[in-house]
Amino acid sequence: MDTATPSRAERLAASPWSWVPSLYFGEGLPYVTVMVLSVVFYKNLGIANTDIALYTSWLYLPWVVKPLWSPVVDLLGTKRRWVVLSQAALGAAFALLLVAIPMPGFFRLTLGVFWVAAFASATHDIAADGFYLLALSEKRQAAFVGLRSAFYRGAMIAGQGGLVLAAGRLTERTGDPKRAWMAVFGALAVFFFGLFAWHRTVLPRPAVDGPSEASTGLFQGALATFRSFFARPDIALVLGFLLTFRLGEAQVMKLMTPFLLDPVTKGGLGLSTARVGLVYGTIGMLALTAGGLVGGFAISRMGLRRWLWPMTIAVHIPNLAFVYLAIAQPTSLVTVASAIAIEQFGYGFGFTAYIMFMVLIADGPHKTAHYAIATGFMALGMMLPGMVSGWIQERLGYLNFFIWVCCATLPSIVLTGFLRIDPAFGRREQA
Repeated sequence: MDTATPSRAERLAASPWSWVPSLYFGEGLPYVTVMVLSVVFYKNLGIANTDIALYTSWLYLPWVVKPLWSPVVDLLGTKRRWVVLSQAALGAAFALLLVAIPMPGFFRLTLGVFWVAAFASATHDIAADGFYLLALSEKRQAAFVGLRSAFYRGAMIAGQGGLVLAAGRLTERTGDPKRAWMAVFGALAVFFFGLFAWHRTVLPRPAVDGPSEASTGLFQGALATFRSFFARPDIALVLGFLLTFRLGEAQVMKLMTPFLLDPVTKGGLGLSTARVGLVYGTIGMLALTAGGLVGGFAISRMGLRRWLWPMTIAVHIPNLAFVYLAIAQPTSLVTVASAIAIEQFGYGFGFTAYIMFMVLIADGPHKTAHYAIATGFMALGMMLPGMVSGWIQERLGYLNFFIWVCCATLPSIVLTGFLRIDPAFGRREQA
């Protein structure tokens, strides 16, 4: 036997096509499950909007503390091992949901399981992104960045659209939403156990993938990195912008699905779960993706400074679409889908400026760590407003709630006027 002949597993590992798509599909799917599907799931099972918004917003916490948790992933074990173990943990978490859903105290039990899934998902994000950088050369990283983004977005559409649509169809067929969601989470468990087995076989084993040897002074280095981030002279303005840019959207995202599902008598639109999966999860997600692509192209041509104001307005003004839907309560699915597509396109277009702003403030010798800190504040800016959004909506009603959301966009619009952006930034970064 010729020992020089590579095995099938070695040939698969040598090709990024065998693991980059599945790795990033596996990164996006648990996030959308924890943050979006959990809302639909609890709404279908009769949980009040206040409780849905409060407790599912707490699930953002693992992404808030991700900058603090990432050194542990770096210090202990290999990124490859963290990836496959995280996928096994996700499979186990989704399997546990099958046990928890039929039980009398299902709300608390399933929340606990979603917490496990959230920490496993955040850990997987850290390990997968680190592994991508270690396993591929810079040339290949650039070549596959579009593919990884496409499969991550594909996972969002599959989860927010396909799985919600499947849950709705199964509910219509069986008349039992619990059984429908058990089938959905069972499919997710099988998928992640399969992903674990696949990646355990095909992921390459880069020689540089190992525990960090910089354990000495690790925490001093981390403290120095945090100090350098918070030592910016404009740190108050930076944090204010990071925390308020999504102040309105954070509240809309928690109540959009309940609004679409609630009956007209409660101020909602009375859509079925399957239609929500189509309108919001599929059409809305495609519009969001298209907006992001157009936003990236616009900044690459003229830079962030030129587009910061238009993009900030593009994120906020389309929230008026929900004011219109709450007033008109249209029965036409085309009208509802069009309004959501407009809002999601504007959000995707404008959110590009927010991402580029985080890149801007992360510039310097600690670029990666500073960007991670910025994403932590981004998650915090989603978590805190989301927690109280259900309470606000139940006291104001949907129409006044959406008017309040439009008012909540004003702080970030004001702060945008004080930001100072290099005119060349964005064009240089995107080139």
